Amino acid sequence: MSKKEILNNVSIEGNKLICPICTGKQFWTRKTLMNTTGMSFFNLDWANKKATNYICTHCGYVYWFMK
Repeated sequence: MSKKEILNNVSIEGNKLICPICTGKQFWTRKTLMNTTGMSFFNLDWANKKATNYICTHCGYVYWFMK
């Protein structure tokens, strides 16, 4: 697994991201496909929209954001 970049003071639309479980303020990020049944049925998973995840480095809580 590659080394994850740790982000501090993440803001989403002007709001600071704070973990609701442990009040952590450090996150790493990844992109996740938002699979749908119809697209999966036709083997078009790659065409689904993506969400951005911010994962708390302390407890692992995951935030999901889509544009």
